[in-house]
Amino acid sequence: VQLQAFGGGLVQAGGSLRLSCAASGRTFSSYAVAWFRQAPGKEREFVAATTWNGGSTYYADSVKGRFTISRDNAKNTVYLQMNSLKPEDTAVYYCAADPRVYSDYVREPSVYDYWGQGTEVTVSS
Repeated sequence: VQLQAFGGGLVQAGGSLRLSCAASGRTFSSYAVAWFRQAPGKEREFVAATTWNGGSTYYADSVKGRFTISRDNAKNTVYLQMNSLKPEDTAVYYCAADPRVYSDYVREPSVYDYWGQGTEVTVSS
């Protein structure tokens, strides 16, 4: 499966963006999907994840209440709605997917075999 992340851009603090992760090559309705981000000079960190049917979602504490992950399996797309953005949300955002992710490990980037190319989000103060 190939993943393409898009929707990033420049936004002022307090603003909103919606990222999309579109899959092609194979339906990923059975895949868990996650968003990670990496700021300059920092390690890649977990942002949010959803199980294959969207029944369970997981968030990093830093984005809980501000970001929402959702999926539309009919469109082979997962979304990350980001509200109340802060300058510290500035990073390259990556989506990742894998058909075999257990809930205990959704926050671990190493369990995901498929990655998108990243989309850059810049939040100005």
